[in-house]
Amino acid sequence: MNKYMMLMMGCTVFSAISQILLKQSANAEHENALREYLNWRVITAYLIFGSVLLLNTYAYTQVELKYGPVLDTLTYVFVLILSCTLLKEKVSKGKLIGNFLIILGVLVYTLP
Repeated sequence: MNKYMMLMMGCTVFSAISQILLKQSANAEHENALREYLNWRVITAYLIFGSVLLLNTYAYTQVELKYGPVLDTLTYVFVLILSCTLLKEKVSKGKLIGNFLIILGVLVYTLP
């Protein structure tokens, strides 16, 4: 795995973090409709999304195109892990099976 693939993996983690921030903001009470969209969690999440977009575009210049979408699917796994640890959400059997299939698919696709 080269450093650009590692960059893409890091981007998937940060993408998952930004999704958790958006979910936290959606679950919070807000004073009015404007505050619902203009608070630090939402703004930070979209700044992360923008940065991830730029970094992924740069990483795609050095990574074979077939690996990009596969690595991006790992975001679902990271979201599950972060939502369990940070948001204390319960993991259903369906989520576990789905994430297992994602990991299995990534392994099958990326093995030589």
